[in-house]
Amino acid sequence: MQSHIFHRSPKSDLPVAVKGDGIFIEDSSGKRYMDASGGAAVSCLGHSDADVIRAIKEQVGQIAFAHTSFFTSEPANDLADLLIDATPEGLDMVYFVSGGSEAVEAAVLMARQYYVERGESQRSHFIARRLSYHGNTLAALSVGDNHYRRTAVEPLLMPVSHIAPCYAYREKHPGESDEDYGLRIANELESELLRVGPETVCAFVAETIGGATSGVLTTVPGYLKRIREICDQYDVLLILDEVMCGMGRTGTTFAFEQEGITPDIVTVAKGLGGGYQPIGAAIVSGEIFKVIRDGSGAFRHSHTYMGHATACAASLAVQRAIKDRNLLENVKVQGAAFQQALTERLGNQPYLGDIRGRGLFWGVELVADRATKEPFDPALKLHNVIMAEAMARGLICYPGPGTVDGVRGNHILLAPPFIVTGDQVVEIASRVGDSIEAALEKVRS
Repeated sequence: MQSHIFHRSPKSDLPVAVKGDGIFIEDSSGKRYMDASGGAAVSCLGHSDADVIRAIKEQVGQIAFAHTSFFTSEPANDLADLLIDATPEGLDMVYFVSGGSEAVEAAVLMARQYYVERGESQRSHFIARRLSYHGNTLAALSVGDNHYRRTAVEPLLMPVSHIAPCYAYREKHPGESDEDYGLRIANELESELLRVGPETVCAFVAETIGGATSGVLTTVPGYLKRIREICDQYDVLLILDEVMCGMGRTGTTFAFEQEGITPDIVTVAKGLGGGYQPIGAAIVSGEIFKVIRDGSGAFRHSHTYMGHATACAASLAVQRAIKDRNLLENVKVQGAAFQQALTERLGNQPYLGDIRGRGLFWGVELVADRATKEPFDPALKLHNVIMAEAMARGLICYPGPGTVDGVRGNHILLAPPFIVTGDQVVEIASRVGDSIEAALEKVRS
């Protein structure tokens, strides 16, 4: 029977998911899949957690939804308190939305309104990075640099400057130290500010650790500290996007904690609710909040389902489970084990370019030639073949194209739930290797 769903890939014939069990998803035929990417780094707590299910049922039994023009709710208040308690000093207020794109969209609009409220309406420009992804709404697409997603809508997007990503595997010069490389590319921000005029710029927007477009690009030491210094020097806001890498994914609640800095706004989603309900948030400095509150008195942007009581109750249960079960420690322990397992299975293979990541957030970059780092021909659509081979082997992973420049290059993103065990990370690494090798055999035949 033909489905009436307009799927993201209309030609796809997708299996029907009917059950979740820990790190596994079961389809209607009874086949089980290891969820090695948490969908898209979403399912941090795994599937069908009893405590979260109970919290959702209890909240729906009380009140599922009350519009935030008229009411707040206990779960929203409690979740905001929990987030701020876990946040380094300087970030004081939480703006709830329904997902990552909405969180980034809100952050961009908030940055613009902040300067308008300060009487600096000439500030309308944003600077971001190449090979980034920040969401699918128009402002989020504008600050992002995902070639596939931007191409068809390019005329609708606002002009944004894009500087270099922190991509040491390909862009660090021979003989250059990590620290020198980080300073060199961070200083591109200052050069671009001076080119466009710092008095015209609202914010610099960056993923703390690159995600779906670039395959988990981790920063080198000192890079983000220099970025923070430049933003402070020129009175420009720093917006860090942790929709994918935040909420414990790298072993600390926020990935930026490991950099020794604090942004002016950080966006979170995915792991905030673990997939149990749609939710995201922009966590904002007290200064930004005060300027808007004491100025016009209203943030001129909202959504119907922001602060949704049931979504907040689910998220609160997810975050309490992570804390009460000490799962961030498991992220660190199994993250190290996962790196070792990936290295042992893939490290000597001719197709491996790079393994990079932190905690339970890992990217594997694939190459046609290890010596030259030449990527595979984009016409092979290797990412699609790898996904199909992985699904055939009962593995959910997140392959992507365009790693190198938006068109060329392939990577696999891996982000298993925080409850993953040592035996499971070894099995995931084994299935990843088998899937890559089967895909390469197929495209070469």
